[in-house]
Amino acid sequence: MSRMGIICFAASYGIALLLEVSRLWFRSRLRGVVILGCTAAGLIAHTLFLGYRAFTVTGSPLSSEMDWCLLAAWVLVALYLMLLFAYPRTPFGLVLLPLALGLIGAAGWWASREPYPQAPASRVWGLIHAGAILAATVAVLVAFAAGVIYLFQAYRLKQRRGPLGGFWVPSLEWLDRMNSRSLGAAVVALAVGLFAGVMLNWINYQQHVPPLPWSDPLVMTTLAMFWWLLVALVLAVWYRPADEVRKVAFITIISFIFLLTALAALLLMNTSHGRNRNPWQEQSGQAPQVSVEPYVWQESSLRGGICLWGPAGHGRSRPPFVAQLRT
Repeated sequence: MSRMGIICFAASYGIALLLEVSRLWFRSRLRGVVILGCTAAGLIAHTLFLGYRAFTVTGSPLSSEMDWCLLAAWVLVALYLMLLFAYPRTPFGLVLLPLALGLIGAAGWWASREPYPQAPASRVWGLIHAGAILAATVAVLVAFAAGVIYLFQAYRLKQRRGPLGGFWVPSLEWLDRMNSRSLGAAVVALAVGLFAGVMLNWINYQQHVPPLPWSDPLVMTTLAMFWWLLVALVLAVWYRPADEVRKVAFITIISFIFLLTALAALLLMNTSHGRNRNPWQEQSGQAPQVSVEPYVWQESSLRGGICLWGPAGHGRSRPPFVAQLRT
C-alpha cells in the first residue's frame, strides 16, 4: 500500500519532468498547463500520503527515515510549483524534479519506515532537530539547482549561443544571489539542527540513555558538511575571483557531494542515529537478562487511586517506578 502510493505521485512528477525535457525539441501552449496539472496532482497525492502516514503510524508522526525523505521531496516540489507560476519559461524542473524523484526513490526502496522513538521530554528538541536538518537539506538542493543553471547559462554565454526556444534562463547575477542565499540558509538551519542534536544527547544522558557518539558516521558527515558550507558561504559572498564560473562550479559540486555522503550515511551505513540504544547491548553486544519479579498492588493516598509498585530497573540504581491507576 505505501509503495503503491509513492509510485502514484512519483509517476505524476515523472510525467512533468518528461514534459519539461520536451521543451528542448518543440513548443506547445498546452504543455505548460499539463505540467502544472501533473505537478499539482502529484503534490496533492503526496500531501495526502504524508497525512495518512502522520495519523496512522504508531509512534512520533513523520519521524522515520522514509518520512524525512518524502518531506524533503515535498518541499522541493512545492518550491518548483511556486517557481513555475513566477517564472513559467525557466526550466527549474529539469533540476528540481530529478532531485525530488531521487529522494522519493530513496524513501521507497532504501529508507527505514520505523518511526524514531522519542521520549516526551525530548520530543520538542527532536522536532527542532529534524525540521532544521530537513530545511538545510532542501536549501543545499536549491543551491545545487541554482548552481547547475548558472553553469548552463555561463556556458551558453561563453559560446555565444542564441536564446533557447521555450526557455527563459535568469541572469547570472540572479542565479549567483540565489546560490549564495541558499547556502546561507543551509548554514543557519544546519547550525540550529546541530545545536538541537547536542541538546537531545544531553537529555538522553540525563535519562541514563547512552548518547549518540561523535564517531557516528552520520554525525561526522553532518559536521563535515556544516564546516564546508560555512567555508563555501564565505567564498560565495566575499571571494570574487576573475573566473566566477569556476568558483560557483566548485562550491556547487562539493556541497552536493557532502549532502550525498550524509544521506548515504543515514540510509546505508551502520548508524545509531534515531535508533534505540540499549546500554547493556552496546557494552556487551548481548541483551540483558532481566528477572521478572511479582508486582504488588497497594492502596495509594494520591488522589484516591491505586498504585502498581514494581522493582527497580535491573542493574540500575533507580527507585521503583509507580504507575497510578485512576479510580
